[in-house]
Amino acid sequence: MQKNLTLLIMAAGMGSRFGGLKQIEPVGPTGEFIIDYSVYDAIQAGFNKIVFIIKEENYEVFKETIGKRIEDKIKVEYVFQRLEDLPEGYTCPENREKPWGTAHAILSAKNNIHEPFVIINADDFYGRDAYLVISKFLKEEVQNNKYGLVGYSVKNTLTENGSVKRGICKLKENYLQEIIESNVIEKNGVITATPLDGRDPFLVTEDTYVSMNMLGFSPSLFSYIEKAFPSFLEKNKDNILKCEYLIPDVLTMAIEEGYARTKVLPTTAKWEGVTYKEDKDSVVKAIQKLMEEGVYPQNLWKK
Repeated sequence: MQKNLTLLIMAAGMGSRFGGLKQIEPVGPTGEFIIDYSVYDAIQAGFNKIVFIIKEENYEVFKETIGKRIEDKIKVEYVFQRLEDLPEGYTCPENREKPWGTAHAILSAKNNIHEPFVIINADDFYGRDAYLVISKFLKEEVQNNKYGLVGYSVKNTLTENGSVKRGICKLKENYLQEIIESNVIEKNGVITATPLDGRDPFLVTEDTYVSMNMLGFSPSLFSYIEKAFPSFLEKNKDNILKCEYLIPDVLTMAIEEGYARTKVLPTTAKWEGVTYKEDKDSVVKAIQKLMEEGVYPQNLWKK
């Protein structure tokens, strides 16, 4: 019997980054977005449900632009990330405009997911091998206290057009100890990571594992995010208009507290994405090459 697996796609930030969903530029030959290839790869790897986290005001255009292409291929559900969805006793400050971050976004799906699931960013191309690796983990190893993180070699996640934000993984015997969110750039063959928390920059080798926010969980994650949310809000009450409740921070905290272990799952996949507008050409070329190799059909969702 097939195990139920869900792909949770964090797309609540798409409208703001691209000026509205209609502005997203296609990267495939028949108008496909990066998100289409993510769904296609997930289906090939055995996932049977997609949950999109979106802004409520984007629902109609999202459903018409992306949802309708895949609704006859896989079960699709939508959840909304709302600013006002906070723990009991807390209210959203009037001037807060920014979403509360990726951990808050994931929590918005707690009533829709009761099976092992994977989170991804909507605008990152992860590659087929990454889905196969995380799917195998969810089918064979995931537990209430054991999660999985797809580890990319940092050399497979860089762009020639500037620095990128990456989660540098500190490991002990294949298990995650810490994620150091950093700006990473390669110059003259030297890769430098500058932590976002103000720590000193450090050099990394090209095979250092980084997180691209492709993580596999059991539903126990929702309880932990919910339980830790009030203390996050208290800790950040002096920065309440801008603070973000982020999944890498939550994961590091869960590890430090002994709530869960996170196994790092190496992948040979190469990341593609449009961090800079100049990146689009390389994404288009990479997908074209994969089509020539037979990984994708020319028309992804041909009826």
